[in-house]
Amino acid sequence: MKNGWLITGGTGFLGRALARRLLGLGRNGYGICAAPDNRVCIYSRGEAAQIAMRAEFNDDERLRWLIGDVRDRDRLRRAMESVEVVVHAAALKRVEVGEYNPTEMVQTNVLGSMNVVEAAIDAGVGCVVAVSTDKAVEPLNCYGATKLVAEKVFLGAAQLAPPPLGPKFVVVRYGNVAGSTGSVIPTWRALIAAGKTPILRHPDATRFWITAEQAVQLILDAIRLPTGTLVVPQLPAYRLADLMSAMLGPGTHLQASTTELGPGEKLHESLKGAGEPGGPQRSDQARRMMIEELREELTRI
Repeated sequence: MKNGWLITGGTGFLGRALARRLLGLGRNGYGICAAPDNRVCIYSRGEAAQIAMRAEFNDDERLRWLIGDVRDRDRLRRAMESVEVVVHAAALKRVEVGEYNPTEMVQTNVLGSMNVVEAAIDAGVGCVVAVSTDKAVEPLNCYGATKLVAEKVFLGAAQLAPPPLGPKFVVVRYGNVAGSTGSVIPTWRALIAAGKTPILRHPDATRFWITAEQAVQLILDAIRLPTGTLVVPQLPAYRLADLMSAMLGPGTHLQASTTELGPGEKLHESLKGAGEPGGPQRSDQARRMMIEELREELTRI
């Protein structure tokens, strides 16, 4: 009987947040995989990250630890045996990494996504939810371009192998999760705590705001949607300068050092392009979060 979950890139920020929710370890205590036989498989290639997550979760018996790469289709297929739901969160995500290593980003984000689709079909998985990004909309960088192609791979699979011939394929698209690994919030916090000057890339740049809890809920809601659905939420946005002001607070004397945007970075991101239904949906046109609201949100991250 298929009743388990598998999260590719499961040791990442989103994967850990999703696992906490599935196991009922989040703030509300509600778990989808409460029974011991409702396992959650963490599929990733880093053994050190798995050991750290295993300790973080107190070696929860409902978790299964699978070393593997999304570039390996055979390993994926074996990992998906007896799995009902796959959440595909594995990706190379750093914009500057993709600009310098485009072939590696293609191998993971595009070919890896194709492997997930084919393995899920071969293993008879019930549903696959792929996690995408606002950078896939009218992309300027390799990361966004590869995630756009990955979206097309999953949505195309929904047409080629519709249920009951294949799994249900759904894509969710949103901006950077607030507080995620390598994002501005933990980066600036570390610099501010050390008394160092945080670097602000273009104060007027805007970005969408979504919390880990909201991102997880979006994934769980997507599972109930028809195959071939692209889920795009309505999100508020903020100016980078306002986020910096909220983080520095009124009592600090630090001043941010401002620079221009890096190669491939946009002044404003989009959740929908002009040619998409309901588009465009740009961060400079979304509801603007003010400094006090950002300061309040930061207390929960």
